[in-house]
Amino acid sequence: MSYKIVIVDDEPITKMDLTELLEEAGYDVVGQASDGFEAIDVCKETNPDLVIMDIKMPVLDGLKASKKIMHDRLAGGILLLTAFYDEDYINKAKEVGALGYLVKPLDEKSFIPTVEVCISRAEQIRNLEKQVEKVTKKLEDRKVIDIAKGLLMKEKNLNEDEAYKLLRKMSMDGRTSMGEIARTIALVYD
Repeated sequence: MSYKIVIVDDEPITKMDLTELLEEAGYDVVGQASDGFEAIDVCKETNPDLVIMDIKMPVLDGLKASKKIMHDRLAGGILLLTAFYDEDYINKAKEVGALGYLVKPLDEKSFIPTVEVCISRAEQIRNLEKQVEKVTKKLEDRKVIDIAKGLLMKEKNLNEDEAYKLLRKMSMDGRTSMGEIARTIALVYD
């Protein structure tokens, strides 16, 4: 699988060099930008696996753009590049959720392995987020099913088992999830 990467840097030569390194390693550079606002737009269009972003840029810097990109889930992850080895920048990079931090000039031997590790971490995070969403939905469904059971028990004078069986039958007959049936019942009977 060819991973999609966006490069964000206000230096055209840096973008060209990074593109060449990444494409030689088999990555698909799907977009480039020169400032944070452009980066956000490119990420909206391409939803890359990784954004390689300079911190110091005109208009909107890389840290602020990274915060927006990660908040809106416009990319799998961010690898920050900077000429500054500065404690404050490193802490801000952690705060925005960057997966990596490289100081220029880049060491070509460590660049591609760092990109690979960042992409792997981004995939792991995305998988965890999907699992959390599934579990959260199941918990929400469980809660609303319990509410619907209670409403059916009250309205139709059923016991808990009968109410559950009725919900299940309605779900099967309507070819929809019990959660959806329960949401409808909770809305109608409440």
